[in-house]
Amino acid sequence: MASSLDSFLSKCTTLSLPHTKQLHAHLFTTGQFQLPISPARSKLLELYALSLGNLSFAILTFSQIRTPSTNDWNAIIRGFIQSPNPTNAFAWYKSMISKSRKVDALTCSFVLKACARVLARLESIQIHTHIVRKGFIADALLGTTLLDVYAKVGEIDSAEKVFDEMVKRDIASWNALISGFAQGSKPTEALSLFKRMEIDGFKPNEISVLGALSACAQLGDFKEGEKIHGYIKVERFDMNAQVCNVVIDMYAKCGFVDKAYSVFESMSCRKDIVTWNTMIMAFAMHGEGCKALELFEKMDQSGVSPDDVSYLAVLCACNHGGLVEEGFRLFNSMENCGVKPNVKHYGSVVDLLGRAGRLHEAYDIVNSMPTVPDIVLWQTLLGASRTHRNVEIAETVSRKLVEMGSNHCGDFVLLSNVYAARERWADVGRVREAMKNRDVKKVPGLSYIEGNGVIHKFYNADKSHESWREIYAKLDEIRFRVKEYGYVAETSFVLHDIGEEDKENVLGHHSEKLAVAFGLISTSEGTPIQVIKNLRICGDCHFVIKLISKIYDREIIVRDRVRFHRFKEGFCSCRDYW
Repeated sequence: MASSLDSFLSKCTTLSLPHTKQLHAHLFTTGQFQLPISPARSKLLELYALSLGNLSFAILTFSQIRTPSTNDWNAIIRGFIQSPNPTNAFAWYKSMISKSRKVDALTCSFVLKACARVLARLESIQIHTHIVRKGFIADALLGTTLLDVYAKVGEIDSAEKVFDEMVKRDIASWNALISGFAQGSKPTEALSLFKRMEIDGFKPNEISVLGALSACAQLGDFKEGEKIHGYIKVERFDMNAQVCNVVIDMYAKCGFVDKAYSVFESMSCRKDIVTWNTMIMAFAMHGEGCKALELFEKMDQSGVSPDDVSYLAVLCACNHGGLVEEGFRLFNSMENCGVKPNVKHYGSVVDLLGRAGRLHEAYDIVNSMPTVPDIVLWQTLLGASRTHRNVEIAETVSRKLVEMGSNHCGDFVLLSNVYAARERWADVGRVREAMKNRDVKKVPGLSYIEGNGVIHKFYNADKSHESWREIYAKLDEIRFRVKEYGYVAETSFVLHDIGEEDKENVLGHHSEKLAVAFGLISTSEGTPIQVIKNLRICGDCHFVIKLISKIYDREIIVRDRVRFHRFKEGFCSCRDYW
C-alpha cells in the first residue's frame, strides 16, 4: 500500500487542501508518519510548504516527526526559497549539519538557490566548501546551481572556475556562465563563451541567445547581434516574446532604432508590456520623442495598459526631445490612469524642466514633491545647473548632496564645471581640494570602438594604442579642417586655469575624438563609425564630430552614458538638445 501511494504522490505536483489533509490523516492512522524514511511524508511537507504556500504549517508538521529524513529537511529548506525569508534556509541547513543529519546534493542545491535570492555571498562560499568536502562537485546540476549563484553575487571569477572544473556540463551550465558574464560587466567573455559552446557541440537555446544578445547590447556589437538574430529566426525562437524584446533592445543599444522597430512591427507572437516599454525606451534613447509618444498612445489603444515603466520611458522621450508641455501632460495624467508617480517620475520631470532651462521651477518641484527626493534627483538638478551655468542653484544643490552623504565624483566635477565656465578658478581649486580630502577619484573618460572583431579602448590623451601616431596625425588634420568651417574650441569645458592653446590641446585629445579618428583611418570610406563612451559626450566633442560627419562624409554614431547621437552631414539626431 505504501509503495503504491508513494508512486502516486511522486507524480503529483499539487493537491487541494482537503486532499492534503486526508493524506496527512492517512499517514498518521497507518503509522507511516513516523517511519524512518517515508516518501509520502516528505511529499506531504512539500505540498504544505510549496503547493499550498503554508510554510509555517509545514514546519509545525515537521516538528512532530521523531527522526526526520533528509528528504523531510529538503522539503522545508525548499519551502524557504519561495518564502519572504529565504535566509532561513541557510539557518536550517546549519541546524541540519549540527544535528549530524545526512546532507545530500539536493540539500546544497536548495540552499544555494535561497542564497541567490538574497545575494548571500559568504554563505554561498561556505556551501561550496561543504560541496567539495562531501564529494558532490561531480553533480552537474549542483555545479550549474553553484556557478549561477556565484555569478549573481558578483563572484564571476569563482563562477568561471567552477565551470572550468566541472567534469560534465550541460546546456544549463553554459547558459548560467554566459548570463553571468553578460550581467557581470564581462560582455566580451560572454560572447566568446557563446561561440565556444557551439564549437564544443552544444546547440544554443532561447536562454543562450538572451545572454549573448545582452552582451552585444553592452558592447554595441551590431554585427554579432545581427548574426545571432539570424540564428534566432532560423530556430524560430522569435515566437518567444522575451527573445524578441531582447532583440529590440540589442538593436536599439547598437544604434539601429529603425531595425529595432522593424522587429517590433514584424513580431508574430503577442506583444507584452515589456515589448512596448522596450520600444518606447528605444525611441527615447535616440531622441525620437514624437515617435515614442505615438507608440505610447498606440499601446493604450491596443488594450495594453501602461505601467510605471511605460510612463518613465515616455517621460524620458519627452526629456530628450524637448517636449516639455507633452511631458507635463503625461505626468499629470498618471494618477488618473491608476499609476502613482514615484521618485523616478519626479526625477524625469525635474530633468525635463532642467534641460529646458526652467531651473527654478525644477527646484520648486524637488522641494514640494510628496516623496523624499533621492540623491539621483538632486544630481539631475545639478547637471541642469551645469548646462545652464547657474552658479546659485549649483551651489545650493551641492550643499544638499553633501548633507545626504553623496561622495560621487560627478557631483564635484559638475560643480567645478559651473565655476570653470564662469572662470572662477579659486572655486575650482576649492572643489578639487575637497575631492582630495574626501579621497574622491574622478572617473576617467573612456571610449571604445570595434574593428575587425577587436574592441579598441581609448582614454583621454591616450598613447597606448599601437597606431597612436597615425591617430594623432589624423587629429591634427581634423583640427586644421574643422577650423576652415568656423570651429573655435569650447575651452570652457576645460577645468584648468591654463592658457587657451593648452586648453585646445586638452580638448583635442578627448577619448571620443581619439576613437573617431581611429575609425576614420581603420575603416573604408562611407562606412558608419560607432563609438561608445562611458560618460556624457562633451559639448566641444559634439560640435567637432558634427563637422567631421560633414567633412569626411561619414555617419558617426556615439552612444554616451545618457543617449545616442547620430551624426550625419553636419547634423546630430539630438538637434543639439541633450
